[in-house]
Amino acid sequence: MPALRRRGAPAAVPLVLALLTAAGCESAPDAPAKPAAAPSASVGRVCAAPAAGPAKAPEGAVTVDPSVVGDLAAKTRTSPPNTTFWLRPGRHRLAPDRYAQVVPKWGNTYLGAPGAVLDGRGTNQYAFGGTAGAVTIRHLTVQGFAAPHDEGVVNHDSADGWTIEHATIQYNSGAGLMAGDRQRVRASCLRGNGQYGMNAYKAGGRIGGLLVEGNEIVGNNTDDWERRRPGCGCTGGVKFWAVDGADVRGNWVHDNRGAGLWADTNNNDFRIEGNLLEANDGAALIYETSYNAVIRKNTIRRNNWVEGRRYAERGDTFPFATVYVSESGGEPRVPARTDKIEIYRNVLEDNWSGITLWENADRFCNSPANTSSGQCTLLVEDTARCARPGIATAPLYGDCRWKTQRVDIHRNRFVLDKAVVDCTAQCDRMAVLANYGTYPHWSPYKGERVAEAITRRQHNRWHHNVYVGTWTFVVHDPSRVLDSAQWQGLPYRQDAGSTFRTRGGG
Repeated sequence: MPALRRRGAPAAVPLVLALLTAAGCESAPDAPAKPAAAPSASVGRVCAAPAAGPAKAPEGAVTVDPSVVGDLAAKTRTSPPNTTFWLRPGRHRLAPDRYAQVVPKWGNTYLGAPGAVLDGRGTNQYAFGGTAGAVTIRHLTVQGFAAPHDEGVVNHDSADGWTIEHATIQYNSGAGLMAGDRQRVRASCLRGNGQYGMNAYKAGGRIGGLLVEGNEIVGNNTDDWERRRPGCGCTGGVKFWAVDGADVRGNWVHDNRGAGLWADTNNNDFRIEGNLLEANDGAALIYETSYNAVIRKNTIRRNNWVEGRRYAERGDTFPFATVYVSESGGEPRVPARTDKIEIYRNVLEDNWSGITLWENADRFCNSPANTSSGQCTLLVEDTARCARPGIATAPLYGDCRWKTQRVDIHRNRFVLDKAVVDCTAQCDRMAVLANYGTYPHWSPYKGERVAEAITRRQHNRWHHNVYVGTWTFVVHDPSRVLDSAQWQGLPYRQDAGSTFRTRGGG
């Protein structure tokens, strides 16, 4: 799996009130900042009290005995497809071989009784693997597996049509869960895994019809892979790669090391809505080299305090944001439920900075600076076409690069109290910018071309938002820092119809 990251990048109000204020109710009272609290019942709150599985075996189910080592794998091998397995209470173990695992058959269902745990004991790498589709796992705790970096424990081989419900997948190495096409992940606890809670990646293919709903995704990337492999872009609560069609809703994504949610490289048609994203060390959400998304009605608070502060203390002037849109935009030629990136009716409260729209002028198909190794846009199948002389003229001039375009940011509420965030500068930024193009020598995007395009010609706009606290705005490049009047005035004309209000504490 390639490392995908631009060089040099990082990667309480009650919820009901937050959603009301996000809807543009700017007269709603400001609540004082409070420590993180559990969200309302409308958002995934499952790790502390997971739903209990059936106390008795369903009719026709095969019973699995925890006292017999390898019983689950053995009975799976000897039973036909479409078998339901009921795991008795207790700690279930596989054979003491690193590659021992359960290989389901088509349509199998695995149900855990109250207290049923499948434990890898730090020995087994994978819990459930193979390519059989339509597998269901419910009410089962899976823990203690030692998957390698970039690999996963449950649905290791990214088989299609799996359903994961009311499961607890925790304290494993690698990713707790992989994803296949049409996968459903509901009401589950993805907690304390070494790399990701879930890695939505399918080798050699794309994933579509993915649903991630009502889960608690907490404390992942315990192995701190960005420290071990700087710039790998391989961490966070959930990572999405080449997913075409995803609904991510009603999840509580919190306290992950790195980003909370990260969509990276040729994702398309995402709806990210009704989530509570809070207290993640890095950005709450990164949408990178991808297309067409709706991001709405989320509550986003106290994110990016660790990574944003770290870069500021190093003297880095880049506006590291809580919602980071990197080389991503709306593209009508790529079929989706929308033809833009629309970010609206969200509440962002006391994060390290707000929303950054970014484009790396040196990152395009066939460029050595493209860290999405060997990948090209969804508009160009043959990467080799992106070379001189063709890349210097239409259509390749536009189609060979991922563009941050058609981003519509409106009716959001941005609240910042610098005393809460404990900062004096660089935590108060909105931004739309690019770097000065320099590389490679044959690039047609040198100089300020991309910076001018993202700032003034690619239909990126803020409007009808509410700002509480002091905010600054970075345009074109990191050196242009504006106040709200300059941001709203010529030549940028951003945030028409928006309101700005300061308050105590910043």
